[in-house]
Amino acid sequence: MISGEYFILHGAKGLALPTKLGQTLRVKEGSGSDIVWKSYRKNGELWFDAKFDLLGIEVVKTSDEAIANRLRKIIRSAIRNNSDFLSKWKKYTVETFLEFEPEWGLGSSSTLIYNIAAWAQADPFHVYFGTENGSAYDIACAGADGGIFYQLKEDEISYSTQDFVPSFKDKLYFVYSGNKQNSSAEVKAFNERKDLSAEQINEISKISEAMAKATSLPAFEKLMEAHENILSKCLDRPKIKEEKFDDYWGAIKSLGAWGGDFLLVTSKESPEKTKAYFNQKGLEVCFTFDELILC
Repeated sequence: MISGEYFILHGAKGLALPTKLGQTLRVKEGSGSDIVWKSYRKNGELWFDAKFDLLGIEVVKTSDEAIANRLRKIIRSAIRNNSDFLSKWKKYTVETFLEFEPEWGLGSSSTLIYNIAAWAQADPFHVYFGTENGSAYDIACAGADGGIFYQLKEDEISYSTQDFVPSFKDKLYFVYSGNKQNSSAEVKAFNERKDLSAEQINEISKISEAMAKATSLPAFEKLMEAHENILSKCLDRPKIKEEKFDDYWGAIKSLGAWGGDFLLVTSKESPEKTKAYFNQKGLEVCFTFDELILC
């Protein structure tokens, strides 16, 4: 999500971009009555496995109880949306393959939900809202092949295609902050706030629209800063640039849940110099726009 984080939960319009890095799911059927699940990292390493009994989708054994329980909830939500799903007494061997590290926050959960919904022939948004408390913008991104505007309107989802391939895209970078934020906890805390104003929500929407139409890097950087100012005041947290990168020459904007996941960074310097700066700060994952964004 390029703009709108947090406020999108209260009706603000957000600008979001799908990434080239995703997740695939492969299913094989056999004889039996259970689901054998294996999840692999981008380097082919097994990072999670579990076995479920089809009767009630109960966890039989797993390498991670918390992940297995969350996966069980997603599968059960898919069944609620399509009662025929997993109704046949078979053994299912399921393998998932990530093209990014799970801790990066690029959508390991949302792409999983989207893929399970496709397997179940169920609506991915219904499956999502049966298990999560977020906006589901990432579900829309999972099925998009370009940028989108996304908005929640009183229990109604609204999203539309919005091309975002700016002339200054070679000056945009995405840097992993080194921290994976608990999005569900952040959403819960933000939803409990009572001091949000319609003016703030409208201003975030205007920034999203202006970002999509920006024709110069300086104009885009001003919008990044304006967005950071609103969120910093609302969350009562320092802006990431002031807190950790006050000597950096470009603009920096937090993405997703503040304090984790990726940062949107601008730079007029070379990719080598830009990446070297963040490498010196201990941040080694830095993508150019073309390396990361699907457009």
